[in-house]
Amino acid sequence: LFMSGSINTIAFPLYVKALQDTDLSLALPLLTFTPLFLLVTSPLILGEFPHMLGLVGVLLIVIGSYVLSIRELKYGYFAPFVALLKNKGSRYMLLVAFLWSISLNFDKMGIQHSSPLFWGFAITVFLVFTLTLLVLRSRVSFKQSTSCAYLFFFMGLFYALTIFVQNYALTFVLVSYVISIKRLSVLFSVVWGKLIFHEGGFQER
Repeated sequence: LFMSGSINTIAFPLYVKALQDTDLSLALPLLTFTPLFLLVTSPLILGEFPHMLGLVGVLLIVIGSYVLSIRELKYGYFAPFVALLKNKGSRYMLLVAFLWSISLNFDKMGIQHSSPLFWGFAITVFLVFTLTLLVLRSRVSFKQSTSCAYLFFFMGLFYALTIFVQNYALTFVLVSYVISIKRLSVLFSVVWGKLIFHEGGFQER
């Protein structure tokens, strides 16, 4: 609980910062690197490693991330990756993907020693405590935050459902498989980025 909670306490502010600094449709797809990092962290922490098809899936993820900045290909074969790393928000999101590739393994250990529902509750309480301390230190305007309380309600509701379903899934299959399927959400983020925020680069992304 301490390991997963501490890592997520660092990862969540970076996640929000990444969304603040770059396009939704560019930042969220970088979370698909989490399964790639899990190929290293899961064998070390849990002793899990996917089969050959799982490795092919990870390769497709890397190719997909390459395509995100394919317009930079005219400057060289590695230019799309360089373009991603030049973006501050992209760097933050890649760091989040790496941090979550560590914490997810501890989440599975916690679930194995308790239950999906209890672990979701425990880790959320931990994060509420630590993130509240960070907010109090930052002297954020609570008046401004409470003006959109209804958004927090729906965000909290969907987050709770996500945590429970994810934890339940972790009891059946490898961590890397669960997170790879979860990252299908990036397809929707590209669509929402276009429809809601009118972001560019829609076709390639």
